[in-house]
Amino acid sequence: MSASLSRPRVGVWLIGARGSVATTVVTGCAAVTAGLHPPTGMVTETPAFTDSGLPALSDLVFGGHDTLDCPLPKRAETLTAGGVLPPGIATAVAAELAAADREIRPGGPTPGDTRSETELITAFADDIRDFVHRHELKRAVVVNVASTEPASARPGAPLPASTLYALAALRAGCSYVNFTPSEGMHHPVAAREAERSGLPYAGRDGKTGQTLLRAVLGPMFAQRALSVRAWSGTNLLGGGDGAALADPAAAAAKNAGKERVLADTLGTVPEGEVHIDDVPALGDWKTAWDHIAFDGFLGTRMILQTIWQGCDSALAAPLVLDLARLTLRAHEVGLSGPLAELGFYFKDPVGDGSASLGEQYAALTGLGERFRRAGASEVARGAVARGGADRVRGRGEAGAWGAGDRESGGEAGARGAGHHESAGVAFARGAGQRGSVEEVAARGVDLRGSVEVAAVGGAELRGSAEQVAVGGAETRESAEEAAAQGVDPRDLTEKAAARGVDPREPVPGERP
Repeated sequence: MSASLSRPRVGVWLIGARGSVATTVVTGCAAVTAGLHPPTGMVTETPAFTDSGLPALSDLVFGGHDTLDCPLPKRAETLTAGGVLPPGIATAVAAELAAADREIRPGGPTPGDTRSETELITAFADDIRDFVHRHELKRAVVVNVASTEPASARPGAPLPASTLYALAALRAGCSYVNFTPSEGMHHPVAAREAERSGLPYAGRDGKTGQTLLRAVLGPMFAQRALSVRAWSGTNLLGGGDGAALADPAAAAAKNAGKERVLADTLGTVPEGEVHIDDVPALGDWKTAWDHIAFDGFLGTRMILQTIWQGCDSALAAPLVLDLARLTLRAHEVGLSGPLAELGFYFKDPVGDGSASLGEQYAALTGLGERFRRAGASEVARGAVARGGADRVRGRGEAGAWGAGDRESGGEAGARGAGHHESAGVAFARGAGQRGSVEEVAARGVDLRGSVEVAAVGGAELRGSAEQVAVGGAETRESAEEAAAQGVDPRDLTEKAAARGVDPREPVPGERP
């Protein structure tokens, strides 16, 4: 809802591209684009992000790395059978699934892989560059949605696969998102490279269920001055996540983010821990139970229990689409380094920021507003560039007052030569293409973020040649009529100035 119709295509390169989350991402993007389902769960499709310049879902091109060889259409059939995807969707978007599957390359390192870390990084980066080049993409983001890696604190240990992929993303000139608890860009080697690269990145560990609740409930207890004595939890889950988290080291990496939320919102970590149990029969479904013991007034002891039952892939997929769009836009407008404003989506976010969901949401929508302002500046710069042709769009007739068409190479006569073109709106009185908003502003130009509104030298054009206000005087005569009467609009400005009227002042009734 917030993308421009003319924007170029961009890439989303998924690590773990044949997993449940990635398959749901590709399927969901295609289904929403086709109008088969609403964008439920996508924060970037809410009014807070209207006109923020995010890439359209229809402009996303998918590819990725994976060590699995199950094709995406087949994987989608399995998810449909498990109730993750609604019946018929996989068939309806089979072409999109097949197209994404053709862009998946072998990941690594796999058992027996003899390539060095440098060779792996180079190979991964080459795959990403080739993807971007073949599809003529403006830019791409690499998103890690692979299974959780075991945490490793051993000095001198080989770089984990997640960090190899993160380094490959930087080498390929791509922004990066780590939706997993794996080390990725958090590794010191990758962190140094990220700082040097000037590329934006976000992570880590997507906040989809139990920790989402903790980010809401923790601040609630703190703000109501209730003392939390203990906070224990249990996760029951199956599928690939359940199998991966059966490894105690992987579970420890997962739980670190859950504990951080409590520490940041409560100021301390209460007694208790989270137990993660692999229950293969649950498939992609998860049950998260929390037991919270707290003290009320006069030490009265109370209990709060919550049960969250959800589908991990369906919870994660809209967040991945949000993050891809937001990070691509951040890259486009020149942001770099850790994107703390995206902490709303993560258990263990990069950068500085609150762990409270409400405050994180405020930071996120603030980023949307920042994107919106950047978009207004982009449009203004485009209007100035198009103003080099000195064109005015009117009722089928455009008069060039004082400047010719510089784009066509011809010289148009002053105050009378017309140029019929609907692509842009510029009213130029001696102001051609100067390449910067600042220079035009120095000449008295007010550009308000739309090619429909441009004021030059004290004259303001509002969407057509029918309405031009000069120095507080308003005329509805066309440029053609003015020329026929021998009236030079610049004379009007001089006369207004002689009467003591500042031609740069806004027209009465209009927003300054």
